Amino acid sequence: MEALYLKLSKETFEDKVVKLWEKLSSCNLCGWQCNVNRFTQKGTCNSGITMKVSSSFPHYGEERPLVGRNGSGTVFLSNCTCKCVYCQNWTISQKGEGKEISVEKVAIAMLGLQEIGCHNINWVSPTHYVPQLMKSLLIAKEQGLNIPIVYNTGGYDCSETIKLLKGIVDIYMPDIKYGSNENGWKYSKIPDYWDVVRKAVKEMHSQVGDLKINDAGIAERGLIIRHLVLPFNIAESEKVLEFIAREISTDSYVNIMDQYHPCYKATNYEELKRPIMRNEYQEVIDKAKHLGLHRGF
Repeated sequence: MEALYLKLSKETFEDKVVKLWEKLSSCNLCGWQCNVNRFTQKGTCNSGITMKVSSSFPHYGEERPLVGRNGSGTVFLSNCTCKCVYCQNWTISQKGEGKEISVEKVAIAMLGLQEIGCHNINWVSPTHYVPQLMKSLLIAKEQGLNIPIVYNTGGYDCSETIKLLKGIVDIYMPDIKYGSNENGWKYSKIPDYWDVVRKAVKEMHSQVGDLKINDAGIAERGLIIRHLVLPFNIAESEKVLEFIAREISTDSYVNIMDQYHPCYKATNYEELKRPIMRNEYQEVIDKAKHLGLHRGF
């Protein structure tokens, strides 16, 4: 299956880049809608006009349909629109660990990942750098990039930004962290996470549908949803799964994750001081099956 962005004319692609770039002057790329001029100052995401990249490499720890034999070609962006108090990558997402890098060099990095055999280009935490990444992709496309794009996000994405990515992104991979705005605020310092993520995920699914995997077991297009189980049902997993089953699709590929462990500021919260228990995880799996979800776990 041909990557979606290969089907776009140069004119259409450039028009999308221009529209996204214009957003940076009064930034509304993500749910924060902070309207900061990113050309002169940093937004709520702590990012200005130049991308910061922590690393780029073939990743073998992602979902099996992304990894295959040769890995998922990750471009790990610095900073984040979410402020999760338990973030396992907090030095990158919260402290901004990484180096400023031009759109041209990011294009070269993506081409390098393709050259060594990666099955896709996996943009990790891309939301606040979408215009810059689109410029990089346009450059890379013109130099021969042809593998799928994975949009790997914390889920706090403005649906209007996602609409401009139609025909560009092959695989959307959002987190759905919580089933309420209240817990989104308490544990990720986002006031309206549940409202924003539902709109974004609906738009993503409308563009690419359920995950399609080829005969070699490699994902080519569609939606992968991640949900991290937290202690004491902080993630409100049942509500998240009900949303997926009833408003997205029971054929959704859902990675229900069990790797939570206390880190970063988690120890400041009594309820986050321990890993999850096996029965907590199994209860979420059982609920998913009860709702008719059957892929990804």
